[in-house]
This record gives sequence, C-alpha cells and structure tokens, in this order.
Amino acid sequence: MRIAIIGTGNVGGGLAAAATKNGHEVTVVAAHHEHAVKLAEHTGAKAAATTAEAAVGAEAVVLAVPASAAAEVLSQLGEDAIVIDATNPLNETYSDLTTTGTSHAEALAAAAPNVKLVKAFNTVFASRLNNSNEDGQPLDGYYAGDDEAAKAKTAELLQSLGFRPIDAGSLRMARALEELAFLNITLNARNEWSWQSAWRLAGPTA
Repeated sequence: MRIAIIGTGNVGGGLAAAATKNGHEVTVVAAHHEHAVKLAEHTGAKAAATTAEAAVGAEAVVLAVPASAAAEVLSQLGEDAIVIDATNPLNETYSDLTTTGTSHAEALAAAAPNVKLVKAFNTVFASRLNNSNEDGQPLDGYYAGDDEAAKAKTAELLQSLGFRPIDAGSLRMARALEELAFLNITLNARNEWSWQSAWRLAGPTA
C-alpha cells in the first residue's frame, strides 16, 4: 500500500518503521524537511517537501501531527483523500482533552468535508506500533469512520502491521476512542508505567 505519513515524531516515526518493514511504500513529510529526510534514511521511506507532494498517489494519508496542527494539514489535501487520524486532542498539561461533547476527529471531518476521515491508531502507543503482539496474540486496532471504503483501507493497514482490526462504528465513536487513549495515557503517567500497555478485548467476540 502507498502511504503518506504527515509528521515525524514518535507516532509518525513508529508508523513509518512498521509500515516499511511490512512492505508498504511510505512517504514522510514534516514541518522541518530535514526531519523527514532523517526519518526516511532511518526507515527506508521517501521524504517529501510538502504535504501535497507526499499525498500524491497515496492510498491513505496518516495524520501523525499534534492535534492542533491537523486542520491545517487537511486543508492541503485533495478531494476524496483517505485520511487516518491518529491524533489525540490533549491539553498542554495532559490533564484532559481539549474537546467537549464531540471528538477532535468529528471536528476535523466537519472542517474538511472533501476528505474521507477515519479515526485509528490513536489508541496505540508509539512504542507498540512495531510490536503489535502480546503473549502471542495481536493487539486491538480500533477504527471508526463514516466511509466504508476508507474504513476497509484502514483495516487492511492495521492488519498488515499485526493488529486485530476492530470496527468501532461511525465517526461518532471517535469520542470513545479518544477517551480510551486518554485513559491509557493517564494510567501510565499516574502509575509510572513503562508506556507499553495496550488494549485487547478478551472473551468471545463471535
């Protein structure tokens, strides 16, 4: 799959490494081009100079930027781009989310109706993107969105990286996914855990 990853921080870097390792054709871009070049050299991805350039020919574009920068990135994408929103709208002190009564993903979709937005990868710590199994079982990769074709492409990517794709429903469920991510972050911060914990549903699902 041809993937564009916008952002080269922990999440963008982790995704680039995992995706290239699993045979995907990855292009990365960053606000500072030298960061994209460095990540590309480290992972085997390609570096693009602009978001628009990175997205050309991409089957999916992954938002791995700070949540506050996501809307600006979306404005640079073309019509009908499949966008996977991996952001979490944390406040500056990491004590709460910046959203009330809705999700960041829903706000992005409303601001950029030209794209097909799916919430995914936000519940997975960057440290687990290249380590998607626990005790021999795949970790859960939750995703939510309103476009079925975009969701199918997201599920394909999740599965290729070793996760168990779980369709959480419409984009409205991004509210739950963003809260789920916030819960894991809070647990690790409060308990001084190692930032390796991840979600997996147990019990019969058939």
